[in-house]
Amino acid sequence: MWDLSYAIPSLLLLILFIGYYFFLPRVPNKMNRTFIMLLLIEVTTIIFNLLSSWVDMHYMDFSKGVVEIINSLFFSLFFLRAYVFFLFTTTVVKPDFCNDIYFSMLKRIPLQLSIIMALTSPWTGLLYSVDEKGYHSGPYYRVLYLVFWLYIALSIIIVLGEGKHALQKRERISLYWCNTLLFIGTIFRLLAPRVLMMNTFCVLAVTILYLSFENPDFYLEKRSRIFNSRALRQYLEEINGVKPYKILAFAIHNYRDIRQIYGARQMDAGIDMIGSFLIESFPKMEIFYYRSGRFVILDGDDLELDLDTMKEKIQKRFDSPWNAPDAELFLDVSMVYIDLGNHIKSADTVFNILAESLEKVANAGSEDFIAIDGRDVISSEKETLIKRNLEKAIEQNLVEAFLQPIVDAKNHKIIGAEALARIRDDEGNIIPPGSFIPIAERNGRINQLGEQVLDRVCNFISQNDLSKLGVNWINVNLSPIQFMRQNLDEQLASIIAKTGINPKYIHLEVTEESLIDETLLLKQIENIQKSGFYFVLDDYGKGYSNLARLRKCPFINVKIDMSLVWEYSKHPDEMLPNMISTFKNLGFSITAEGIEDENMAWMMAEIGCDYLQGFYFSKALTMDEFVEKYS
Repeated sequence: MWDLSYAIPSLLLLILFIGYYFFLPRVPNKMNRTFIMLLLIEVTTIIFNLLSSWVDMHYMDFSKGVVEIINSLFFSLFFLRAYVFFLFTTTVVKPDFCNDIYFSMLKRIPLQLSIIMALTSPWTGLLYSVDEKGYHSGPYYRVLYLVFWLYIALSIIIVLGEGKHALQKRERISLYWCNTLLFIGTIFRLLAPRVLMMNTFCVLAVTILYLSFENPDFYLEKRSRIFNSRALRQYLEEINGVKPYKILAFAIHNYRDIRQIYGARQMDAGIDMIGSFLIESFPKMEIFYYRSGRFVILDGDDLELDLDTMKEKIQKRFDSPWNAPDAELFLDVSMVYIDLGNHIKSADTVFNILAESLEKVANAGSEDFIAIDGRDVISSEKETLIKRNLEKAIEQNLVEAFLQPIVDAKNHKIIGAEALARIRDDEGNIIPPGSFIPIAERNGRINQLGEQVLDRVCNFISQNDLSKLGVNWINVNLSPIQFMRQNLDEQLASIIAKTGINPKYIHLEVTEESLIDETLLLKQIENIQKSGFYFVLDDYGKGYSNLARLRKCPFINVKIDMSLVWEYSKHPDEMLPNMISTFKNLGFSITAEGIEDENMAWMMAEIGCDYLQGFYFSKALTMDEFVEKYS
């Protein structure tokens, strides 16, 4: 006799679960489709487990064919249940090898062989047999557990490997618990096969997956109950590169100010009304709320998005007030339209350009409409790749310091060098500093970038005899963003202390932009000088030139920007010679940047420059190349 007392409540609980889940809106992505498949297979498996147990107990009331068909279907569903739990894990983790055609074929082989064994058992008796005495387990009955354990093991391996990077810690723990419950369920079935308790553990595993990955609070905006930015990102990752799509988005002007004027409760009601209007007006499209008064309408079902009609409909509605409980909300919007056509880009690139475009139109007085096609996205994609390589270089301590020589203007012998930050792309090619330095300054990574360059230079000085190279100092750049850091002096001193070098060998270059905040500049220089560093003013003439302010700063050298050097070389006049003469009278030495030929070098020496730097003498070299060239 089989004990059905655990299976029936599990089935009822699962049916209630399905009813609740199907009532909620769901992002139409692969993870949700796989979870729906899992729910349906789980329900069907429990039903056929009950049916097969019932007919096995009352086999005399049914024909042998009916008993065999029901048992074969149950065992097939049992195997399929194990496979779909594994499939959900791969869908969540998205390991790269899952896209490999050979892996896709191999992962199904245990399932296919097991189902063939189940369906042929009425003739082979491998899993079970039915005779005049009723149901009997076959010699290969325990294949049930071996296949189930195989898929559990594969799931755990994927979570342990790819899951470390693809999932949050909470999500990884949830998948571990899910597979642990499945394993415990198989053990219960193995030890007590006539007690249908495994279904209870499977329902618990489904519940964990729901709470960890399918919870609507993760994907629905709490106020309007439409999909949020997390759902938008997942959906874009799902369809990007698979099928064409178009995006129409809009932003409420000055949302934060408007929210303060009308109040949070009224604006929440307004957001809810806008979401309802969009769902009602565009029922065949996916609607997302991308926070701060920004909505996204996405055509992802090969529909023809009628841009003019949609724009007109949205604008017409915003021409009228939104009637909140205690106020009429008068709101203005600007729109963004993205149509990539055949230019398939990464989901990150699309998401970033959407966010940046909405930021541009979010303020009153901005453009009313921005249209973006695939060609416009190319520059954004390049920036995204550079950001990724920058993050990788900083996180993995891969930032390099190249050295460009600085020579004596009289005899062109090397006297110093400038350290220049370099990072590489995935193929090992150098990324131009003009591409990644501005990004590092915008996202705050310039601090870590500068620290790694200084660390490389300190190690270089400690490992090489600079006098044999003819080098008296090495210039290291300090970004204006770095200069804002309150504990900059402590950070620089700690880097120097690690190698124990004399800080006199390090000259810190600051640009004219750093001179804007005079009080902060003088305070920082005073604190840093206590550690023994010297300071150089870089790119003079490029920006905020102010001779009076410059006199207050204890620079030992002023580097003339290449734009002034090139202009003088083409059209000599008295301005640059007089400027250099003034600097020298104030006690500064002078370096001319951007020297590209012998004539420029001669002219700069003639007007009083002390040092020269540029491609005429050498490009920036790796440290090994620098040592080899100047030993």
